[in-house]
Amino acid sequence: MRHILFLTIFFLGLVSSAQTTQEIFESFKLQERRDVHYYFPEKLDDNKKYPLILVLDAEYLFEQVVATSKFYSRFHGAPESIVVGINQSKNDIRFEDCAFDRETGLPQEKSKKFFEFLGMEIIPYLDLNYSTAPFKIVVGYDISANFQNYWLFKDNSLFNAYVSISPTLAPEMETRVPSRLGSFDKQIFYQLILEGEKTKSTEAILAMDKGIKAIKKESLHYFFDTYEDADHISVATYGIGKAFDNIFSMFKPISTTEYRTQILTSDEPVFNYLEAKYKRIEDLFGFSKPVALNDIMAIYVASRKKEDFDSLKPLSDLCKKQYPDTMLGFYFEGEYYEQIGEPKKALKTFEKAFLMDEIDFLTKELALEKMDALKADFGF
Repeated sequence: MRHILFLTIFFLGLVSSAQTTQEIFESFKLQERRDVHYYFPEKLDDNKKYPLILVLDAEYLFEQVVATSKFYSRFHGAPESIVVGINQSKNDIRFEDCAFDRETGLPQEKSKKFFEFLGMEIIPYLDLNYSTAPFKIVVGYDISANFQNYWLFKDNSLFNAYVSISPTLAPEMETRVPSRLGSFDKQIFYQLILEGEKTKSTEAILAMDKGIKAIKKESLHYFFDTYEDADHISVATYGIGKAFDNIFSMFKPISTTEYRTQILTSDEPVFNYLEAKYKRIEDLFGFSKPVALNDIMAIYVASRKKEDFDSLKPLSDLCKKQYPDTMLGFYFEGEYYEQIGEPKKALKTFEKAFLMDEIDFLTKELALEKMDALKADFGF
């Protein structure tokens, strides 16, 4: 596999200091050179795993996906991701890349080679050279949105998440996609985005939507959004943020609604909720996420509110690992000993907390107040 670096790093307006490169990739499968864009998070860490997002029709979608990925990873809890975009506009090559037989609905010869180019050259190249996570997303628009469905025809889908923007559907795709989605046991996200303006594919898209909605599998996460004010051109700018919101929803910090409706109402120990949330993230995305301070505080408050003081001990152990220089771990442990009737252990533990760095609402004054109260109550 040979590829030639074409353009050095440049900076994208909305994502300053984001590393975005363009190169000409020499494809053995296609026997031609292709323009490819790459976006890498500012500080790549070999000890971290990064989801990989493949963007078809990159001239239309690449910068939008990069900006959205950057925004969501910074402000909304999504993981930092590597994004690769394939240019397809020059000489209308997209229609050759994604061509399908009008009778069978299956890829034509050139599109079969394009399929192999992406799955056997581009993706392996990134997996080999960068710390990519198993979790992969593909984004397509119009004819390329239809093309991405062909990965569903494989026994093991290369992608975990599909973002399909106003697909121009091949024959029988409205029944084939639901059938294939219903056959997978692995977790699959499928986001379908449709404009309000009617197109030749609208009827088939709505039939496909109905078929997917009929699937009853916990492993399928399906989302369908219609934007009434959008036409077939402008719809490409709609819905990408919503797709990130849906796909990475569990990465978000625990919300007020989640706290009230799921944590407070559960009969399980409060800490179990936090443990299960982060275990599911690791199982689904293939990498672990550091526990957010927001989530730790939500579990702490819930433990106090529900008088589930046993949850304070595993929470304190977690904080000692994730926030080792702060008061969190020893302070929560001190409260645990205080609540189970171990005042001497509580006092010693609050003394340790007093020596650590302050964080959030935990101050040295607060630890000192705890220590003074214990001494006064028990005459230490």
